[in-house]
Amino acid sequence: MKWKIGDVKIDNQVVLAPMAGICDSAFRTIVKSMGCGLIETEMVSDKAIMYGNEKTRKMLYMTEYERPISQQIFGSEPESFKIAAKYITENMQPDIIDINIGCPVPKVIKVKAGSALLKNPKKIHDIVTSVVDSVNIPVTAKIRSGWDNNNINAVEVAKIIEEAGASAISVHPRTREDKYDIKADWSIIKDVKESVSIPVIGNGDINSCYEAKRMLDETSCDAVMIGRASLGNPWLIKECVDYLDFNIESKEITIYEKIAMIKKHAKLLSKTKSEEIVIKKMRTHVAYYIKGLPKNTYVKPKIFKMNKLEELFKLLDEYVSLIQI
Repeated sequence: MKWKIGDVKIDNQVVLAPMAGICDSAFRTIVKSMGCGLIETEMVSDKAIMYGNEKTRKMLYMTEYERPISQQIFGSEPESFKIAAKYITENMQPDIIDINIGCPVPKVIKVKAGSALLKNPKKIHDIVTSVVDSVNIPVTAKIRSGWDNNNINAVEVAKIIEEAGASAISVHPRTREDKYDIKADWSIIKDVKESVSIPVIGNGDINSCYEAKRMLDETSCDAVMIGRASLGNPWLIKECVDYLDFNIESKEITIYEKIAMIKKHAKLLSKTKSEEIVIKKMRTHVAYYIKGLPKNTYVKPKIFKMNKLEELFKLLDEYVSLIQI
């Protein structure tokens, strides 16, 4: 089903979550190849952009293939948000700017950003307003249900975000205190959807196409956002698109498909990263890809001793030969 955020047309109801350290261009390219309707980037710091941090600016790299794409920013002050959003829009030309109001990581909370903003709704209004006024593309925000279980304020915050001019809201229905440790409370997504007129994207505990359909049915949200469940399993994105749009059931992914995808992932990373960085990133990704596969203990300890891509590919070929025995 097609829908829109502002004037940005989106082909289906599946959205990639903005996972820090994961959603670089290589990962996004793979997810896009699975038919994902909207791609979100990993978050970048507004202050790092404002002060010209080269490492952060390199994180902004994106390709035309990934569109429509939303660049997420985190921070705590309206002025630095405004400067960063304007720089990113003018230089990278994403389709959407997304404001992070949900990250529970301590180093983000320490600078009063991410989910720490949920304690200050007025500042949320000021930040969203400043970004909306500074760019000519749609602005969205990603929130949690609240700071803690004594302060569930997702509906209040959603109304403020809409009033400030945002074009859509993503809701992760756990508090900052919950992190990812408890079951997501989808009723909060439903409450937010009923309280605003802009699109609402539901996020949390979608690990199958059937759960994606259930979230849409139970909450009436406009789209589903998939994050951690796609790690090592980008096929989940395609399964959700196929099931939601065409009622096509999912099929089992073979070991050989997974090994081929690992190699593809590494090659995509190699286009923009040094071999050292590629190997470091692939250590994380390979662990996800081979999770649950037979004899995967053959791979895990060896990959942490590698420094070359050719070593990784050789190891993968050895693993395939081993499981064929």
